[in-house]
Amino acid sequence: MLRRETPYVLLVSTILATVQPALAAEPDAARRSQLRELVREDCGSCHGMTLKGGLGPALRPADLAGKHPELLKTIILEGVPGTPMPPWRRFLSEDEARYIAVELKKGMSDETD
Repeated sequence: MLRRETPYVLLVSTILATVQPALAAEPDAARRSQLRELVREDCGSCHGMTLKGGLGPALRPADLAGKHPELLKTIILEGVPGTPMPPWRRFLSEDEARYIAVELKKGMSDETD
């Protein structure tokens, strides 16, 4: 038997999904630098060294407009079956994948912290 969710439960779920990324632990400065390097080298091999696209789609802020960071985090961690996009869960934590997703939405910077 399926249980109907009350509007209250749906509201709380929505709020938690929105607040959760803000509560996530951001990687330290050294790890952020490593993650930027990973994006440039590993992601860049398919998405283009400047993230303008290649085998994989472009990953610039304009190209990611309308895509929630949590969706991008899931794609990073789980990959996309039937495509060359591999899962990165073995190499990245949830927080690290979220950090990459948020940074891609802002425009992944070459600057150091």
